[in-house]
Amino acid sequence: MEKKIPFVTKEQLLELDKRFPTPYHLYDERGIRRNAKLVREAFAWNKGFKEYFAVKATPNPTIMDILHEEGCGMDCSSLTELMLCERQGITGPEIMFSSNDTPAEDFALADKLGATINLDDITHIEFLKKNGGIPEKICLRYNPGGELHIGNTCMGHPWDAKYGMTRPQIFQAIRMLQSEGVKQFGLHTLLASNSTDAGYYPTIARMLFKLAVEAHETMGADFFMVNLSGGVGIPYRPQQTPADIEEIADDVHRLYERMIAPTGMQVHIASELGRYMTGPHGCLVATAIHEKHIYKEYIGTDACACDLMRPAMYGSYHHITVMGKEDAPCDHKYDIVGGLCENNDKFAVDRMLPGIDIGDLLVIHDAGAHGLAMGYNYNGKLRCAEVLLQPDGSTRLIRRAETPEDYFATMVWDD
Repeated sequence: MEKKIPFVTKEQLLELDKRFPTPYHLYDERGIRRNAKLVREAFAWNKGFKEYFAVKATPNPTIMDILHEEGCGMDCSSLTELMLCERQGITGPEIMFSSNDTPAEDFALADKLGATINLDDITHIEFLKKNGGIPEKICLRYNPGGELHIGNTCMGHPWDAKYGMTRPQIFQAIRMLQSEGVKQFGLHTLLASNSTDAGYYPTIARMLFKLAVEAHETMGADFFMVNLSGGVGIPYRPQQTPADIEEIADDVHRLYERMIAPTGMQVHIASELGRYMTGPHGCLVATAIHEKHIYKEYIGTDACACDLMRPAMYGSYHHITVMGKEDAPCDHKYDIVGGLCENNDKFAVDRMLPGIDIGDLLVIHDAGAHGLAMGYNYNGKLRCAEVLLQPDGSTRLIRRAETPEDYFATMVWDD
């Protein structure tokens, strides 16, 4: 079996075990900063480029601060994500508010904070007008329908997605917003998740550039932003090739020079990367606490799908390293499971791994995005802690584990 190399050693984990009981999510600050710098430098050709980190991926104030220090804004999709930014002093155009089915109070806070609002539907224009008002700069979310083809790959059918407006609605929305005093527009779309195809961003760029140029030429619409959204993926399996962000940015640059530059518009490129920014730089650390030998071989851990639900929800692959046995032969076939009363509570099915002993530490890779963020409390399970591995090798707690008191705090008890 091919390997992934953890960003932490067994010795470091044994030291951590003295302070933080497993399970916990561990993040690599050095790797996160390196990724943010790589994205920033790849798009440096575009004056005003901004990466708006998708807060939903890893909504932790320390992670947000690290990325903000590296020049990232924040992409929010809910009231509490906006409140989290406000608590961290991140306001104004540093926030991209991309929501759908949006409650009035969310729009009101986005307006108060001066966030760039990304409208998901044409009916939201009147709704926004009543709940915060129409700003002079606004972004519109586009859904092209049909199929999205990149090379020989079909990424799916956008018409099945609940997000965005049709092409006629985009043009109608621009007219309506112009009559409301909007001076500048942005365009946005999200058509895939976890794509490592280098053609994904250029395909979106070509689509949105064409739409912007047509609206500019036919309606006099001035565009300040084209937001390529998120969707750039990571290689969960060790044999997969990572997306080359520099190649992607160069392809977008060539399209920009050919399509946007001749119009004279000063359009800045934006992205809303989440998984790409933090996914590879986080892992779930768990301990093997049980073994079971029936029709299959099972290893039970002290973690469960409440700590990382992607394998249970999507059947997603997450690589697993048995710490201290990196060079041992993978000659045992296991299901690696948690303790939920759900048979899909499995981190791996029929996975070939070294022989696992009770007490072994397992690193479940690529859990730095959509890991703890998707946690829940089924069976009364409590969400685990988050720990940061700092560049100097030291560690600190950045979210404590939940306690039974936390779980009971919202319950109404009859006296």
